[in-house]
Amino acid sequence: MTARKGGLPLDDMILKTEVMNVFEPEEQTEPVETGAMIYGLSLEGSGWELGRNGEQGYLCEMILKELSPTLPIVHVSSVRRKERVT
Repeated sequence: MTARKGGLPLDDMILKTEVMNVFEPEEQTEPVETGAMIYGLSLEGSGWELGRNGEQGYLCEMILKELSPTLPIVHVSSVRRKERVT
């Protein structure tokens, strides 16, 4: 949809993901202009540490007896390959 809307070549588009610091959809009050918010994903063999003071979270070692921890809400959007931030 982003490529069609902007008249961009589809082959030049890639997905950009940003993991938010909230777990429940009700906590995400701001609507997104592009892309989609995905929730309900789970991890295997690792855990997720929430970011503090507005920082983004990160993967961490698995917590014992927590077999499939839930990943926070993920904002997925598409951008041109040239606009990718590494």
